[in-house]
Amino acid sequence: DETTKRNTSALTMADERLFSTITIGGQELKNRMVLAPMTRARCDETEDPYDIKNSLPNALMVQYYAQRASAGLIITEGTQISELARGWMCAPNIDKPEHVEAWKPVTE
Repeated sequence: DETTKRNTSALTMADERLFSTITIGGQELKNRMVLAPMTRARCDETEDPYDIKNSLPNALMVQYYAQRASAGLIITEGTQISELARGWMCAPNIDKPEHVEAWKPVTE
């Protein structure tokens, strides 16, 4: 019927737009899909809440983002910018040189 044709046509136009390139901030992206930031607690847990291991990105995060990298733009998870800004255990930080180094396998 006519309604089905219109809905199918609109979906096709939306699909074409979703899969078309877009430039954001001078960076050309292959499509318009974006993985929103999430807050995940995947750092290695230790008994000491202030042990730096509780806040370092790890191999699980590398695998998680690598699995999703081909989909489109990825905005990484909520990341604490100081020890005083910690909101929950085992969430990644980025306030010390060790954190920056630990993020490199994820970002490169």
